[in-house]
Amino acid sequence: MKKKVLLMGKSGSGKTSMRSVIFANCMARDTRHLGATVDVERSHVRFPGGLVLNLWDCGGQHAFPERCPAGRRGGVFRDVAALVYVFDVGSRDLEEDAHLYQSCLEAILRSSPAARIFCLVHKMDLVQEDQRDLVFAEREEDLRRLSRPLECVCFRTSIWDETLYGAWSGVVCQLLPNARQLEASLSSFARIIEAEEVLLFESTTFLAIAHYQRGERRAARGAEKISNIMRQFRLSCRKLTAAFQSMEVRNSHFAAFVCAFTSNTCVMVVMSDPSIPSAATLINICNAGRHFEKLERPELPERSLLAR
Repeated sequence: MKKKVLLMGKSGSGKTSMRSVIFANCMARDTRHLGATVDVERSHVRFPGGLVLNLWDCGGQHAFPERCPAGRRGGVFRDVAALVYVFDVGSRDLEEDAHLYQSCLEAILRSSPAARIFCLVHKMDLVQEDQRDLVFAEREEDLRRLSRPLECVCFRTSIWDETLYGAWSGVVCQLLPNARQLEASLSSFARIIEAEEVLLFESTTFLAIAHYQRGERRAARGAEKISNIMRQFRLSCRKLTAAFQSMEVRNSHFAAFVCAFTSNTCVMVVMSDPSIPSAATLINICNAGRHFEKLERPELPERSLLAR
């Protein structure tokens, strides 16, 4: 199931940088060498549930209408599942930003009125830390007003921290056709093996797509922090020409396992009882992976979480 996602925003807002960090294994510090997007660049990423994200990175919106003929612009906005619009928090021309954004919304209303709208207030690292909550709250209020009659979901983002992963995880989870089923199955798996926490990631981007935690939940942004850490670790492995397959972290308080789960996912399992042998947990992960493979590929025969 392909779902078309438009990535739009004014030239220089950081669209291509964030796409390269999330979807092209680019380190944040290397994005300064990227050139501006001209016209439209497309990419495809496969997620669980048969979802194929068809991402269209469109050139800066003040120049895009000039480079894209009117007839073709209609095709760009047709059959859109989601619009992700990026705002540079440091922009000084808020009136032009609002005009360009609303022109995109008008095109969405004409061609894809059911599309979900996501607004990313980007480059938040440039705002003083003690001012970020206030600045974001003001921008979010303005964007909700500008988006009417459509509803938008707003995220604060920066390529230099985990907020970017949290935002894109939120976008993807809204588009997954079986998100609730994944969450329910992950919770069942965690309870069966008595895990303290289980996180499901897409294996290419390391975006968190499902999460279970027993008892009191970790501080906000925990899942995206782990996404960021694991993504950086895997990129470091690649620099050493080593392929990441699995890892285990253990001390006197817990044991954590990160490994391949299905053809499109990785999983992190945290056990609060470190006395449980690693082999037992890994066997349980392997068996559960067969069930989750079925969720991704309905044509496979049904398997139970307890299959051996």
